[in-house]
Amino acid sequence: MSASNNQSAGKELFDDVMRMPLIHQVVVAEQSAQRSGTKAQKNRSAVRGGGAKPWKQKGTGRARAGTSRSPIWRSGGVTFAATPRDYSQKVNRKMFKGAMRSALSELKRQGVVVTCKDIAIKQPKTKELLKKLSSLKIQDALIIKDVIDDNLYLASRNLYSVGIVEASQVCVSHLLQYQNVVITNAALSILQERVK
Repeated sequence: MSASNNQSAGKELFDDVMRMPLIHQVVVAEQSAQRSGTKAQKNRSAVRGGGAKPWKQKGTGRARAGTSRSPIWRSGGVTFAATPRDYSQKVNRKMFKGAMRSALSELKRQGVVVTCKDIAIKQPKTKELLKKLSSLKIQDALIIKDVIDDNLYLASRNLYSVGIVEASQVCVSHLLQYQNVVITNAALSILQERVK
């Protein structure tokens, strides 16, 4: 990609207004989609037993009972039992693209977006990656690449303040987790295609 084309693509990608409600809605939807929603309890019909009436209705002196699996009994069912549920929310493509453009534009205005030709290290060494980042004068950063190589992945997985994601997989919540965002030129063109 030529320099002029890259500049025009970056201008379209980083030239949008700040829309906080839209960003918030998309981030909440992304976080909700990550919830497992597998919590489950047994109600009185799902608990084993309790089919027979424990004692006759009258004459025992005890309170009447129709089942031994009532919620007020020991080993009884739960009154409002939790059931597995899906927490995911629908987000239209247009909303997602708008939130991505808005977030990237605001981060660019704040001066925390760094674009570079490429980030590559010869060995899977954390020290090498830290040296590479210090040359860019950053420590806490999200690195966005077109393809993540093994050396970069292995070097970064021990760093809490450094995240690496492919341009085809990045979402709005990724962008907001780190103080800086480093984007390679190849990843920049992929992002441009995703959000246009």
